Amino acid sequence: MSDMIFILEENYKKLHNSIQLTMHSINKLSAFDPSINYSADDLEPYDALVSRFERTVEIAINKFFRSVELYEFKISSDTIRDRLNKMEKIKLITSTELWLEMRDIRNRIPHDYLPEKIKQIYDLILEKFGDELKQLLENINKYFKKINLCVCLKKS
Repeated sequence: MSDMIFILEENYKKLHNSIQLTMHSINKLSAFDPSINYSADDLEPYDALVSRFERTVEIAINKFFRSVELYEFKISSDTIRDRLNKMEKIKLITSTELWLEMRDIRNRIPHDYLPEKIKQIYDLILEKFGDELKQLLENINKYFKKINLCVCLKKS
């Protein structure tokens, strides 16, 4: 097995596990209500969701997409937008603009403390971004079939 395939597989395993944890958080939570005075214990699952989402976006863009880019195009892009455009071109992601928005939200999370802003972030992760992450796993499976790559994941 080539080093590039090994790196691609390892980054996929990291991404897959991270998406699974994010989806687990998404499936457990209901919509955030800024009118409720949540206790620290009540906020903990939301904090876990945000942390998992941040990690997933980071792994996707800077690990997995980069390894796909190097495998597919033999060169790393100078910008995140260029990398995402390539991922959209090979149908791994549905939209470059959506992923730029996901990255922007990931970057804004530590700075938004107002309940209304936090609600917007949670709603985006629970709905639009969560749907994109599920779709990403499906798209990766199609891509791997196309390039004849089978990655074995450990059952958890």
